[in-house]
Amino acid sequence: MSRNALISSIGRGIRSLLSRKIYLVCLIAVPILFTLFFINMMDEGVAEKVPTAIVDLDNSSLSRQITRNLASSELIAIDHKLESFHEAVKQVRRGDIFGFFMIPADFQKDAIGGRTPTITYYCNMTYFVPATLAFKGFKTTAVTTAGGLVQTTLVSSGIPENTAGTLIQPVVVQQQAIGNPWLNYNYYLTNSFVPGIIELMVFLITAFSICDEMKRRTSPQWLRDGGGSILIAVTGKLLPQTVVATCVGVLCQSIMFGFNHFPLNNHIGHMIAAMMLMVMASQAFAVTICCIMPNLRLAVSICSLIGILAFSIAAFSYPVDQMYPEIGIFSYILPVRYYFLIYIDQALNGIPIYYSRYYYIALLLFIPVSWIGLPRLKKHCMRPVYVP
Repeated sequence: MSRNALISSIGRGIRSLLSRKIYLVCLIAVPILFTLFFINMMDEGVAEKVPTAIVDLDNSSLSRQITRNLASSELIAIDHKLESFHEAVKQVRRGDIFGFFMIPADFQKDAIGGRTPTITYYCNMTYFVPATLAFKGFKTTAVTTAGGLVQTTLVSSGIPENTAGTLIQPVVVQQQAIGNPWLNYNYYLTNSFVPGIIELMVFLITAFSICDEMKRRTSPQWLRDGGGSILIAVTGKLLPQTVVATCVGVLCQSIMFGFNHFPLNNHIGHMIAAMMLMVMASQAFAVTICCIMPNLRLAVSICSLIGILAFSIAAFSYPVDQMYPEIGIFSYILPVRYYFLIYIDQALNGIPIYYSRYYYIALLLFIPVSWIGLPRLKKHCMRPVYVP
């Protein structure tokens, strides 16, 4: 009886999946297109030669040297040399440049005299990545220039050049980027945003397909097809979606790890298992939302809100321990958070899967947690009342 009910429920799930193009668009087209978009957008790995300008009010040999040093940086392109602050601000507002450097008048005179002149950098933080990259290049040049001025002063005072260099930088720091020594944004961002997109689409399709049965008042028949068991009915409806979403996720992984040779320092099976568990955990999460809020409009709205916030609070780019505790705790209820941690451990660091076992277990736990609210969902399915 249960086997026949499961087969009947799976058949209903397949017919439902093929009944509307939106299902296939969200589960297949959107993740693949976003994967290709991010890979193509960050094909160079990291943004280089950010358009900036310089306003040199000193026009001394030192200010011209600083301009050459800035222009030689791989992060900055000095595309314009402007005459005034107001002219530079206009170009920033027009979007011609992302920022500009301003060297004050009497800069060389004040620097030699030990009066600590200031070079000001103005940037448009609306474009966060270009602005921060330009600031990084400016800061590197500023530190180098300051060190050169101090060394010149020390040498002119009679201190040997080697000794002066040791006094300025007594400790040489070597930076070793672990996991991503190329500092490639593509390896990092694509492997965080693409799973986030897949999670969001799974949230929406799962909530929509379940609550749509109650909206159209077909949920009693859905339950009968499942032999009266809400667990069989939900499993049969979601299983075809699980297969499609997992296959699409593995295809996206193949594009990243196979065709584009993203770092993969462990067996690909570890990442495939993580993708499959993330899809199932995302479905279980959406089922839980439907149990709490068995209304199409509210369930889809809540799932979309949580799916969008996942890009911020899942700690892709901002560590959890630096968040407000009231906000950071929500990162641990998002399936994509554990997928991202598995990616860091298995793909980037290549550590044994044993040390990532808790992340896999966490993804598995989403499934039994969703069963808790199924009796409430069954009650609403037996007597569907749609509240617009």
